[in-house]
This record gives sequence, C-alpha cells and structure tokens, in this order.
Amino acid sequence: MGLPQAKPSVREEFPPEASLMAEVERLKRELAVARARIGELEARADVDPLLDILNRRGFERELKRALAHAKRYGTPASLMFVDLDSFKAVNDRHGHGTGDALLKAVTREITRHVRASDVVGRLGGDEFGVLLWRVDEAQAVTKARELEGLLARVSVMHGQLNVQVGASVGAALLRADATPAEIITAADRAMYARKDERRGLPSVDYPGSTN
Repeated sequence: MGLPQAKPSVREEFPPEASLMAEVERLKRELAVARARIGELEARADVDPLLDILNRRGFERELKRALAHAKRYGTPASLMFVDLDSFKAVNDRHGHGTGDALLKAVTREITRHVRASDVVGRLGGDEFGVLLWRVDEAQAVTKARELEGLLARVSVMHGQLNVQVGASVGAALLRADATPAEIITAADRAMYARKDERRGLPSVDYPGSTN
C-alpha cells in the first residue's frame, strides 16, 4: 500500500485573500458597466429614434408622473395635442425623406418655443404631445393658438418646392383623478374640435377619437 496522500492545506484549497479581493473588484467593475448599459438601453427605449424626443411610452411615463404630482400638490399642468394637417399627402407626393425632414423641422420649432421644464413627445406618426407644467387650461389654449401660428411657417425644401403643412392643436387640463390615456383622449378631442373649427365645420363630440 502506498503512503496516504496528504490533504491540501486551507491555503492550497482557496486562493489568497489578495486574489479574492481582486476578483471581487473585477466583478464590481463588470457589474457597473452592465448597469450603465442597461440604463442606457432603457433610456433609449423611451426615445423616438428619428426625432430624438420621447416616444409615446416615454411621454406617457412623464404624464403619469405629472398626474401624481398634480394629485399630491395641486399643481396645475396641461397637455397640448399637436396633429399635422395633410401630412400623409406630403409623404405621398414628395416621399418619406421629405416627410421625415418636415417632422424634424416641426420638432425643432416645438422644442424651441416651450420651456426646459416642459416635455415634448411623439405620440404617433404625425402627432405630438406637449406637457406644460404650471399652466392651466386657458393658458394652454392660448399657447396652442400661438403654436399653430408658428408651425404654419415651418417648411422644408424638396427640389425647387417649398413644402409645408399646418397643424391643429388641442389642449386639456390634467385632472388628478384621470389616467394618462384619459388625458390624451381629452386633448385629442380638443384637437379634432379645433380642426373642425379651422375648416368652418360645426362642432362635433369625438368620443375617444384617435385619428
């Protein structure tokens, strides 16, 4: 029989303390990088890739936060719903490249004329939402009319043609007891009523219209 093998010492079974700490530090660095990457991806998931503003998901998150703030503190806030007029015709006649350029120009104009505390998002193809902090409904309607005038002057060149569209803007006050979807619907209805008003049509109640 051979001699019994000696059991490895504790020092041989486990790496030295310095090696363990180095491994811990390495894993911490990798975890920090992974968390930063996750945060970056989550943030990008809320941003419209064409216009670099919030998409509907991100905008509804901000709207939900505003409603919670209004409920807790009674701070007024309003939502403007912006819908571009005849935008489909721009894509059909001049191509999606021109349509995209026009959307970018509209986005620049909207963001240029709101405060840093306000929130701008793209709700759909040619629909935008603007969350106005500390603004009541009457003030929001005034702001909506100003924005219509500004957007009527926005244009892009397509060859030798100057392409532009108008916009209809509705406004609704954030009610503390409402959901984000209900507020968007209220502003959407106001936008459609405004669109009819600009066309000289009689006022119609639009139950939950979504264009």
